[in-house]
Amino acid sequence: MIKLRHAQPTVWEGLFAEEVAELWEPWMRVVDELLEDEELLDAVYDAQGKRHKQSRQRGRAQTPAEVALRMLILKHVRNWSYETLEREVRANVVYRSFCRIGMEKVPDAKTLVRLGQVIGAKTIAELHGRIVALAQERGVIQGRRMRVDTTVVETNIHYPTDSGLLSDGARVLTRTMKKIAGKAGGLKRSVRDRTRSVRKRVIAIAQAVRHKGMDGERKRQREYRPLLRLTRQILNDSQRVLLEVEAMPPHQSRAVQGLRERLETMADQVRRVVRQTKARVLKGITQLPDKLLSLFETHTEIVRKGKAAKPNEFGNVVELQEAENQIITHYEVFEKRTSDHRLLLPAIQAHQRKLGRVPRWVAADAGFYSKANEEEANALGVKYVSIPNRKTRSEQRRRWEKQRWFQRAQAWRTGCEGRISVIKRRHGLARCRYHGIQGMRRWVGLGVIADNLINIGRYLAPQTA
Repeated sequence: MIKLRHAQPTVWEGLFAEEVAELWEPWMRVVDELLEDEELLDAVYDAQGKRHKQSRQRGRAQTPAEVALRMLILKHVRNWSYETLEREVRANVVYRSFCRIGMEKVPDAKTLVRLGQVIGAKTIAELHGRIVALAQERGVIQGRRMRVDTTVVETNIHYPTDSGLLSDGARVLTRTMKKIAGKAGGLKRSVRDRTRSVRKRVIAIAQAVRHKGMDGERKRQREYRPLLRLTRQILNDSQRVLLEVEAMPPHQSRAVQGLRERLETMADQVRRVVRQTKARVLKGITQLPDKLLSLFETHTEIVRKGKAAKPNEFGNVVELQEAENQIITHYEVFEKRTSDHRLLLPAIQAHQRKLGRVPRWVAADAGFYSKANEEEANALGVKYVSIPNRKTRSEQRRRWEKQRWFQRAQAWRTGCEGRISVIKRRHGLARCRYHGIQGMRRWVGLGVIADNLINIGRYLAPQTA
């Protein structure tokens, strides 16, 4: 069963809450008022109701929607883990009061993890849209200005190498086949464990990497061939196990259905790794489309943002666009890498859709520049488009970019860099704790919501003091 809030507090709890309220931080008072919005609570309530078919009427009482929302936001505001969140809320009366828990039991870390999964990416996007609307209603943003930038949120993977991916695949396939054999009560042929041989080949490849030149390349090829052979043998074993599972009686096949699907999916991914390893190591083909970088986070892409310290980043591109007072009005996590210059017009349209007006000023870095973008932005109603063209040789264009309004807009645009830094380091995006592209969207959305609430609170706190 689910509910919006805990029961009405007792008289004693109300008196105690008045004493605790004096210890609240200024932004917390404003955010506390914002989070009382019924649309926010209804969105979380609806998400909890979709957990199971009868969640609304049957089962144990779930954590109230109000408590779940506030605890998840507090987690990202403080950049805590779920375990730290549980401990701090249990021990601190201010956090208990802010999360509307009072004298009730604090949800444990595992419950909070499940709540974070239930409140998915779609619900988080709805919450963010409502918070932007609340900021506009209170005059925090007017929508006259817009700045946009992109960054990379890295996935939680080890550095992708062909040998490492083959080793991961061999380990997971062997482990899954052994689990199937255990649940099915044995197979016609026992599963042979080749992971030790695979590990030896991986170590030999790592040692061969130290050798440079053609001799080193030939040595690496010589070590990769037995690794590929071992992987193919494991793939053949997995195919044999899958055929044997299909021939099992219904009661046995149902018992291993989940493991069978996992084995089939992983085998397909390992075959992709084998093909790309043969192409790169044995044929010298390095530019392969849809290269697989992780067997577990398959959405990961190679992104090059021109950083000297980190030329290659492994993750997904995230777009953030802001209005006045550092309020992020729109965010997007791209499953496939998209060039920045293709994102400007959709960003302006998203701004117009959410705030009901076209921005008067638009500022972005040189990656968003194209002549067509400037012309179409002006056609949409944008008066000032401040995007530098680093490749121009036109003296007229250089004089244009030296105008006072252009320089002021670019100075304001640099705030995007600081906002990205805050989102990634203060709100947890630099530490990967999600799984899959939907998990990334949920995590990014919660970080954006937490940052927006803090900025709204800081803007309105002096007015309410």
